[in-house]
Amino acid sequence: MISKYKKSDTSKILYIINDASLKYKGIIPNDCWHEPYMSEQELIDEFNDGVCMYGYHHNNKLIGVIGVQEVKNVVLIRHAYTLTSYQNKGAGSALLEYLLKKNQNSRLLVGTWKSATWAIQFYEKFGFILHAKEQSNLLLKKYWKIPSKQIKNSVVLERL
Repeated sequence: MISKYKKSDTSKILYIINDASLKYKGIIPNDCWHEPYMSEQELIDEFNDGVCMYGYHHNNKLIGVIGVQEVKNVVLIRHAYTLTSYQNKGAGSALLEYLLKKNQNSRLLVGTWKSATWAIQFYEKFGFILHAKEQSNLLLKKYWKIPSKQIKNSVVLERL
């Protein structure tokens, strides 16, 4: 079951994000990694910036989250994570399919770390196309609020 989450659910969402993001440790540049990967204040700031979060439940347990954010003329997919012990079992796919259906008439972009090949392959399975580095950099600067070090190490995929 998929349901919308609120700012008051921050601790539940953070648990998912910070568990799943451990996969990045040693993969992304060390100066981009920190523990926790996302702080409570960072997630609250995301909600305040218009990110809407959705969660996937299995046996009444929240096991995956995904967010969307309307920025200018696009919809960004933000913070898509599944608990480590539930990865590759369909929760992430169900969340993404839900968002694709809800936003079928929108231009959809997702950013991820360029070294997170599993994430890139996941989005490609759903028809997202990986932008070249130069175009990714332009899109990251236009639509995301992230540090230049993260831009340097990230890519953007788009659902065409």
